[in-house]
Amino acid sequence: MVDSVDKKILRVIQKNSNQTNSEVAQQVGLSATPCLRRVHLLEEQSVITGYVALVNPSAVDLKFTAFVRITLERQDKVTIENFAKEMEQAPEVLECHLMAGTYDYLLRVIAKDLEDYQRFQMETLTKIKGIQNVVTEIPLRSIKQTTCLPI
Repeated sequence: MVDSVDKKILRVIQKNSNQTNSEVAQQVGLSATPCLRRVHLLEEQSVITGYVALVNPSAVDLKFTAFVRITLERQDKVTIENFAKEMEQAPEVLECHLMAGTYDYLLRVIAKDLEDYQRFQMETLTKIKGIQNVVTEIPLRSIKQTTCLPI
């Protein structure tokens, strides 16, 4: 069970997981040993599932984002699982969600530019069996994007 102190720890390390345990402990009002014990317990309970470095996409020449709505020909288990397996293998796909509603999957795809995205669509998406329709939405400006959960 996650208590209020655990939530403080999670808020602090979501903003900067590169801090030392002592820095985290100071911010949440604990001494270092109990803070470290709580962090380890959060990791063991899979509340904390990993640590990453957030990379600026533009700095690595990935300036194009697209949201892609996929409609499948059929919603049977084989078609759904085949599509999901293909998306897990596609490095351009940052997110893939099976949806309820008017389409089957929603993807967030990153690419260098429109031409690079078109290559992904033609060489990856259109080769997957069972796709009926692909609709690409291109954001004009990102208003908010965060990895921090509102804990």
